[in-house]
Amino acid sequence: MSKIALITGATAGIGLATAMELGKGGYDIIINGIFQDQADEALVTLKEAGINAEYFEADITNEDAVNAMFVAIGAKYDKIDALINCAGGLGGRSRFEDMTTEFYRKVMALNLDSVFFVSRAAIPFLKKGENPSIVNFASIASYNAGGPGAGIYGTSKAGVLTITRALAKDLVEYGIRVNAVSPGTIDTAFHAATNRDIMEGWKNGILMKRFGEASEVASVIEFLVSDKASYLTGEVIQINGGQDFL
Repeated sequence: MSKIALITGATAGIGLATAMELGKGGYDIIINGIFQDQADEALVTLKEAGINAEYFEADITNEDAVNAMFVAIGAKYDKIDALINCAGGLGGRSRFEDMTTEFYRKVMALNLDSVFFVSRAAIPFLKKGENPSIVNFASIASYNAGGPGAGIYGTSKAGVLTITRALAKDLVEYGIRVNAVSPGTIDTAFHAATNRDIMEGWKNGILMKRFGEASEVASVIEFLVSDKASYLTGEVIQINGGQDFL
C-alpha cells in the first residue's frame, strides 16, 4: 500500500512544491485548500507528473470544517503517514495600537488554531501509518517577531514552535514524530503584496544574498518524513540562507 501524505495549503507555493516532492517519492497525495480553481490547476500539475493526488476542500481555521474534511478522508483512506501543516499566512499588517481583535483572532486562527485542529483530527489516522510524522511550518518571524505590522504573525508562528515540541512529547508513545521547518524569505506568492524593490533590499540581510526556492523547503520536508530522520522529533530546521545570522 502506498504511503499517504496530507498537505494543507497545498494548492500553490511551498505546499504544492511539497506535494510534488513527496509524490515523486511514491506518496499518494491529499491536498487541502479553499480555492477550487487553484486546486484544479494543482491536480493537473501533479497528475501530469504521474502523481496520485486528490483534493479535499476545507477552511482549516474552522473546527467543524476540519472535522468534516476528516470524515470525508476517512471514507476513502484508513491511514495517513505524513501530515504537513503548510497552510498559513501573514493575514495583512497591523501595528498593535491599531489592531482589532478580529484581525488578531484571524491571524492566530490561520497559523496556530489550524495546526491544532488538523493535527488533532489526524492523530487517529497517523497512529495507523508507517513511520508516521507531522511537519509544521514555523517561520523566521517565530524568532525575530516579524517586521513592522507583522508582530501578531510572528507571535502566532512562535506558538507553532511550542505546539510542535508539545505534540512531539505527546505523540512519541505512538511512534509519531513531530518536527517543524522555519523558512526565511522564500520567493513565493506569499510576498506578492510586498514591493519588489523593497524585497530586493532584504537580500542584504541574507548571508547567501538570495531568496530561497519552494523546492528547497520541500526537500527538507521530504527528509523529515523519511526514515532518514527516524531519530528526529521536536526539532525545528531553519531554511533561510543564513538570514538569521546577520
